[in-house]
Amino acid sequence: MGNPTAAKYGRYYEETKMEDVEELTQTTKDVPTVEVTMKYLQALRQAVGLHIDPETAEVDWIYAQALDPYGNHPNLPEELQQVGREYFARSPGSDVWILFYDLPEATRDALWKKHKRALAFPAGLEFAAANRKTNK
Repeated sequence: MGNPTAAKYGRYYEETKMEDVEELTQTTKDVPTVEVTMKYLQALRQAVGLHIDPETAEVDWIYAQALDPYGNHPNLPEELQQVGREYFARSPGSDVWILFYDLPEATRDALWKKHKRALAFPAGLEFAAANRKTNK
């Protein structure tokens, strides 16, 4: 991370436990749970990312907190709140979207190459400009 403020809080995220998230339903609070750390979730996401095939993967992007693209930290300190485009991929039929940066580099590069037009900013502008030229 190039941002010194983000680097300062980096350890905070690794040590945060899901139980620290305050917005739980009453039912969830009453059920015995397993302690899940952010470090574990990160490893799990990276493991899932190993099984995403760039040839068949679905991709999408959303505007999200750059330092919390999965939305795990509802109480993100204000000085760390910065919204940007975040890119995700998933295996067909899966409900689990994985951030591009949690994918192996080769997979990420292949997805960018294959889906460049759909993921480009602003999406589709290059295609629209090309159509305008051919319709004149």
